[in-house]
Amino acid sequence: MDINFKNTKLAKSFNEGAQLERIHGTLRAKKIRIRMKELRAATSLMDFWPPKSPPGRCHELTEGQRAGQLSVDLDHPYRLIFIPDHDPVPTREDGGLDWSLVTAITILEIEDTHG
Repeated sequence: MDINFKNTKLAKSFNEGAQLERIHGTLRAKKIRIRMKELRAATSLMDFWPPKSPPGRCHELTEGQRAGQLSVDLDHPYRLIFIPDHDPVPTREDGGLDWSLVTAITILEIEDTHG
């Protein structure tokens, strides 16, 4: 899968190991690296479609400003937040996201979505 970042600052923090650990701590940095490796290796987002998603529990967010975003678990309660990087976003006939056609994403942030 192709992975982009919402800005160069975020990309730099993900691509420089020491900075990732300084910002997020050792455990979360390790989880971020694991999730990024899994995402890069995926052919499409369908590789994360439930029930294939554990332990990352990839799922669509539907509430408020998060609608249209997706997340994968890091260390509780933190999640890696991203969006499909397609224009237009691929959808199924019923209007839902077509995970099988999502082959590029943009990483938005690391966030506690319950906070």
